[in-house]
This record gives sequence, structure tokens and C-alpha cells, in this order.
Amino acid sequence: MKDIISIHREEYELGHGADEKIIVGEAPGCLHYLGDHGQLNDALYLSSSIDRTVQVAISLRKDSSLRFFSADVGERKRTTLANLRYKREDRWSNYVKAALYIFAEMGCKVRGINVTIFGNIPRNLPVSSSSAMEIASALALRRFFLSNMGDKELMNRLSAAHTAFFEGENKIIDYLCIMNAKRNHFLVVDEEKLNVTKIKNPFTKYKIMLYDSRVPMFDVEPELLLRRKDIEKGFDILSRKRQGFSFRDYTLSDLEDLMGSLNEETRRRSLFVVEEIMRIHEVEKALAEKDGDAFARAIYHSHEGLRDLFEVSCPETDWLVKRAQETQGILGSRLTGKGFGGCTYAVIRSDVVEEYEKKFEDYERIFGFHPVSYEITPSPAARVASN
Repeated sequence: MKDIISIHREEYELGHGADEKIIVGEAPGCLHYLGDHGQLNDALYLSSSIDRTVQVAISLRKDSSLRFFSADVGERKRTTLANLRYKREDRWSNYVKAALYIFAEMGCKVRGINVTIFGNIPRNLPVSSSSAMEIASALALRRFFLSNMGDKELMNRLSAAHTAFFEGENKIIDYLCIMNAKRNHFLVVDEEKLNVTKIKNPFTKYKIMLYDSRVPMFDVEPELLLRRKDIEKGFDILSRKRQGFSFRDYTLSDLEDLMGSLNEETRRRSLFVVEEIMRIHEVEKALAEKDGDAFARAIYHSHEGLRDLFEVSCPETDWLVKRAQETQGILGSRLTGKGFGGCTYAVIRSDVVEEYEKKFEDYERIFGFHPVSYEITPSPAARVASN
């Protein structure tokens, strides 16, 4: 199997001269275990990287052309620096263009570039494949244009570029996870303070399994937007009655005392956010104390909150979590990602995996889908892999 540098040289007919240098950025995907439906820009997350990566090889051209090649799918895209903007038809190459946008906006003398992308991060799963592509691209480009730029500045600029480029919310939480990952460590990621606490995984006899429910996905953004508005409304009521900067400044008692006038949906969404923050602190303590029971309780309670309070689960993912809860040797299972289908994960003892997955025969009989499983291992952070 060819490595990405060989693929890149062959694709763009490059030699080995000094003016044909190739830089490769590499970044892992990441998985969020808790916190992925919190207050926008102020959330706490329990996350980790995964042992699936994307590599982005970049070399400079002598003209202003931008050439992109996805070795995974054998697809090519091209544009120019003068047309450095989002185009729907450019699909995956837009993420590289967003990274390039940073350096073009900073006035760097950007010429044309050749790009090759190669990776094994599963697509259409909640493991931040697009964020990994952006980070890998940004790291390689930084080596070419502004090697003295710090990681925090890079992430902030990339987040702003993503927001401007895609006209959507920022991805800095994913960038923090990908840039600060550590092998066999969970991460408590603070989106407000932009810091990361690394906690070694104490459950060495357990695997982290990601299960794709195979439920067909629809456009969930309108539903998620309604929930974000409920969260904003709930926080606005709380902060008008007692000053606070985020939901972290409030307790369950505050919700009971101050939110009697809110409608039921807003109350439930806000309650989920406050409880989720508490759960992340509980899990942080459980990991430090190697307390598997406390870890499992928090994870299961989080799924119950997603089901009953935030209402983004569905019968299929509920079934997968319920069967996990009934199986001895599983330290928690929960929906992850946007919801309304998608994936669950389970922290499962190695000798129990087969027993749990045997139950998927019933799942397929009831729902008509067969879950697809992926084993996840927290891996090292993003890096420049070669130059």
C-alpha cells in the first residue's frame, strides 16, 4: 500500500528537488462522550481522540491554481486563489480551503497548492472527520507560511475561518480535542476557557465501542435549532434573576426557584444542560478514583436526559442503550452526536463484546437494521507527520 507522499508525488508528477517539498499534516477524529448538547460556546465536554486519522499532503505550485485529490475516493477538485470560497459542489475540498483561508486573510504570500487527502476516519459518523481534515490542513500550511503561529492562535483563527467560510457555528471544541489528545486518555474539554484536562483511562480491561444504529438520517438542524433557542431562553431568564455567565453558575435549586414561569420544553432543555455539567464533574472524579460504577451511572443518566429532557434520541438508539444496561460488564452506553438516529457508544469489557453484539439479531428483527461496530482507542494528538 502506497504512503501519502508517494501518492502525492505520483498525482502531481513531482520529483525530489528542494522546490518540491511536501508537508504532511495528520489529525485524528474525536468522539464526545458527554456534553455534546450543551450551551453554545460555553459547554464542558468529556471527549477523546480516536485511532482513525486523516492525512493531508501539501506542496506549493508555481501558479495560482489550487488542486485537490482525495486518494480515498479517487476524486479531484480544482479552483484558484481568486475563487477561494465555499462551493457546495466542492464538498470535501471546502475543508482544506477553509484552512487556507486563514493564511490568505493574514496576507501571507500564498501561491497555488497541490493537496492530497488520505485517511481512514469513517464518514457520516459523529467522529469529527471534517474538523480533523481542517486541522491536518492547517498544520501543514502553517509549516509553509507561519511556523511561529501558536496552537491557540491557529485554533481560534481556524474556528473564525470555518464560521465565515461555511456560515455556521464554530468547531473549536473539536479542534481542542484533536490538538490536545493523548494516547489512552480521556479529555475534559472546557469550551469557555479553551483548556483541556487529560485523564488516563483507568479501565484497561474495557474497550470503547462505537455502534452505528443505521437509522436513516434526516435534516436535524431545524430541531436542534429549536433546542438551542430553548437553552438561550432558559439562560436569559436565569441571568436576569441572578447574574451568571453560563449555566455553570447555576444549580438545580436555581432552576426550581427561578424558572417557574418558563414553558415545559424550555425547563426540560435547561435542566438537561445543568445536569450534564454536573455529570461531567462526576465522571472526572470517577475516572480519577477508578470508580466504574459511578462512571456508568453518569453515562446512563446522560442518555436518559437526552431521551426524556432534550428529546433527541429514538427507539433504535434507546434499544441499544437499554440492552447495554442489562448486560453485565458494560460501563455505560449513550447516544453520541446530533441524535435522531446515528450512533451510540459502549465502554464494554473485552470478554462481553460478543455477548452484547449477539443481541443485535433481535435489533435487526425488530427494526430492520443491523448496527455496524467500530472499536475506538484514544490516540495521540494532531501533528506534522513528515516534511
